[in-house]
Amino acid sequence: MKPFKSFLAPQLEEHISYRQSLGYAMRTYRNHLLCFDQYLIDTNADRHSLYPGFFLDMRASLKMQPSSVNAILSVTRTFFQFMVRRGYFKENPLRDIPPLKKNAIVPFIFSLEQTQQLLDAICKRFHKTKGYFLTDLALYLAVLLLARCGMRISEPLKLKHHHYRRDDATIYIQRTKFAKDRLIPVPQEVVTQIQNYLSVRKSLIPNDQSPFLLVRPNQKPITDFQVRRLFRTVLKDIGLDQPRRVIGNVNFLQPTPHSLRHSFAVNALLKIKKRGGSAKHALPVLADFMGHSHYMYTSVYLRVTDALSRKQLVDFSLWQERKE
Repeated sequence: MKPFKSFLAPQLEEHISYRQSLGYAMRTYRNHLLCFDQYLIDTNADRHSLYPGFFLDMRASLKMQPSSVNAILSVTRTFFQFMVRRGYFKENPLRDIPPLKKNAIVPFIFSLEQTQQLLDAICKRFHKTKGYFLTDLALYLAVLLLARCGMRISEPLKLKHHHYRRDDATIYIQRTKFAKDRLIPVPQEVVTQIQNYLSVRKSLIPNDQSPFLLVRPNQKPITDFQVRRLFRTVLKDIGLDQPRRVIGNVNFLQPTPHSLRHSFAVNALLKIKKRGGSAKHALPVLADFMGHSHYMYTSVYLRVTDALSRKQLVDFSLWQERKE
């Protein structure tokens, strides 16, 4: 673990220890404080340097997205609140430092057709040998669960055998983000693919002892890295491998596995609207299905248009850039 090295290193470590004693996860938090610590070193700062103007200069020096800058400022502000409580400082020098205005974020949304393209492209990459076929099938199933059930990437990787219930076509997802459990219905298409995978697995691993649902021939679960590597490869196959773009104050995000979760939610709401139903009234149900702690988090999908509208906006903006 990288140590703090500035003149505030002892107090930074004290603050980290205090937060850990309260049960907070500290990895990202510590990384933010390391940015502050490095700025103290780079500017040869001492106790007398720590006035509001110093932190305005630090904010301006951070060449990051506004959300990242704001996160560093927020963590540093919390550190100085701790310093005030401990009596090291009389007041918090970041008290009146405002956050930067965040860029609007537009996630990549796969249309239904693009999602199917992606799944078909994965199938075309299946190996024919026993050593690879089961892994390929497990990875395909993981992506299928992201696309058809709106799961987070970590969720299919952690599924155990008993979490899948064939009789009532459901999957039980245990204590993921927000420490929530949920039981979700599974489309028949996915049930068929799970059963196919389990049949292949039984034939290829006669003495199967792994509790995980999606495994490789060595009975170890497939990994996040494997899913992401496959995802990037097939994006190139179907011509959707595109970088994140910043146009004005709008971030158009590149496609990632998590985009399939966003796409599931947006396309579900679009289907409801197309049938003449109320997407707004469906939000609490969709929130439970996706494991959100409150349906207000799901409401952001109401503001996201389908993939075609997004693509038209990006193409228009790029055309404007070329004209200028």
